[in-house]
Amino acid sequence: MSPRPGAPVRGVYLDACATAPPAPEVLEAMAAVQAVAWGNPSSLHGHGLAAAEALERARWRCAALLGCRPEELVFTSGGSESIHLALLGAAENLRPGRLLISSVEHPATAAAAAALERRGWQLQTLPVDREGLLDLEALERWVEPPTRLVSLIWGQSEVGSLQPLDAVGARCRRAGVLLHVDAVQVVGHLPVDFAALPVDLLSLAGHKLQGPRGIGALLVRSGVPLTGQIGGGGQEAGRRSGTEPVALAAGLCRALELADERLRQGAGRDPVAAMRDALLARLLELPGLRLSGPDPRHVPEARLPHHLSLLVSSAAGGPFSGRQLVRRLWQEGYAVSSGSACSSGGSPASPVLRALGYGEQEAASGLRLGFGPWLSPADLEGLPDALERARQQVAVGP
Repeated sequence: MSPRPGAPVRGVYLDACATAPPAPEVLEAMAAVQAVAWGNPSSLHGHGLAAAEALERARWRCAALLGCRPEELVFTSGGSESIHLALLGAAENLRPGRLLISSVEHPATAAAAAALERRGWQLQTLPVDREGLLDLEALERWVEPPTRLVSLIWGQSEVGSLQPLDAVGARCRRAGVLLHVDAVQVVGHLPVDFAALPVDLLSLAGHKLQGPRGIGALLVRSGVPLTGQIGGGGQEAGRRSGTEPVALAAGLCRALELADERLRQGAGRDPVAAMRDALLARLLELPGLRLSGPDPRHVPEARLPHHLSLLVSSAAGGPFSGRQLVRRLWQEGYAVSSGSACSSGGSPASPVLRALGYGEQEAASGLRLGFGPWLSPADLEGLPDALERARQQVAVGP
């Protein structure tokens, strides 16, 4: 199902954890700002002043929605840059020591951690259990000196695990250790009040919540020193140089507003969780399908509300290739992703699933579904049958 260039792509989109389609209201907000505030915010003439005003309006509104002060919000290009700025920028103001991360971090965190190792830091990777939840006893053992920094993915993008942030933050606070959280999958789907969270740095990305690609933010607790990693004009209070993307900031702001409205309507719970749970019940009736990550039917607070991940096998227990199932499901009209979508080259087995204790073949059999407000129950009605057809096709051919 390859569309011709310029043609709209059809199908039911279920890959929100990779990126979410921009909301129409977001595109409208960006177009409106771009029309009148296209100037450089650092320029002193009228065009620059209009851009600077639009940028700061977006900053103040985003900060209010995220529970932080405007001066605590640094606009970046997205989640990966925010993570690097958090770890490398904070580490420059600390004596080299030990960094703790989990075994299920995003590749951007692993890359930043490797950079710190090259600068003389020690790296300790903490284990997770079968559901992807952090081993708190291991954290307790390792958070003591020389540990100076902890970075943790709050909502795991592949298996949906939501880490017990209050417990992690309390341990880091007692030890006097800085805590950064990758909240890229959380913001927009759960309420986030930075002022009330036991964290020092928090990363987010606009395109995960129906905002534009190319913009994210790093929230930095007041009093936490942070050294910019991109030099130049000293924008973002010297923490991130480069001409600010004013229209993208307006789009991020509008996406946060829309997410806030949905969460208020759902009393703090993303309304798509109900659709996800109904689909999960139907999918688990199929032989050979198993849930990976926490079960939202038993512990909803332990899983991202818009996330579903499955391991797919034959009725006899033989794992299927998740990547092949993704291709077959697209032919059926459903856009999903494989559990190993973030890896490239080498083994198709997912490092995250391997960290949860799954074997090589099982760890290559993952499917991930990401939900959003553009979906209706009717969109999901045919998915179980489509998955069964896809599984039969994969079973008989490449």
